[in-house]
Amino acid sequence: MTTLLHIDASVRAAFNPNPNHNSISKNIAKRFISALQKQHAIDEYIYRDVGVNPPAFINQDWIGAVFTPEEKRTRSQKDLLALSDQLIAEVSAAHLIVISSPMYNYGMPAQLKAWFDQIIRINKTFDFDLARGDFPLQPLLSGKRLVIISSSGEFGFDTDGIRANQGHLVPHLRTLSKYLGVEQIYEIASEYQEFADIRHQNSLAHALHQAESLAEKLIFVDQKSPVTQLEYK
Repeated sequence: MTTLLHIDASVRAAFNPNPNHNSISKNIAKRFISALQKQHAIDEYIYRDVGVNPPAFINQDWIGAVFTPEEKRTRSQKDLLALSDQLIAEVSAAHLIVISSPMYNYGMPAQLKAWFDQIIRINKTFDFDLARGDFPLQPLLSGKRLVIISSSGEFGFDTDGIRANQGHLVPHLRTLSKYLGVEQIYEIASEYQEFADIRHQNSLAHALHQAESLAEKLIFVDQKSPVTQLEYK
């Protein structure tokens, strides 16, 4: 069985009355998912648009509930953690995770950060042991692949780009991905949106081509296994 978890983070809809307002990241993700479904049968497709329907921000009561032993939690605390439990279950079930997100103010949208905050949770997606020295946190999930689809108004956010130290979206996603159980990451990026010139057109066309190419090159291994993996040809 193969499960795909798709997270969109743009506050814009994929399609709007004014096409200039269409979400670029969502449309690249749609292209990838569509191409992937033509290549492979997806047994379960889980979709969340956290940009339009954001998860609740965590608060003091949420933290208190997390650090209360499960058998001692009140009904109110269990209710407070219900969304977190559901989001973690979706990540746990996924073999492939797709996250599409625009870069807002050089980082990830607050809505996407809220999703991660609900998921990165002690004794659920990581454990903590000071016996490990300076690295006490250990992820509990493993074996997943992640496709990061990003869009930005400017350009040059690669490691050797002119804005290499300014782009915090993809580096943040890479850092947090280990708590989703991710072991391999693929990246697709569209840039230059604010310039609205041929560079943006070319960058978007390239990203759409990358989306289709990646979907074609991902292959399923042992499709009958409940721990199906993806490999790259």
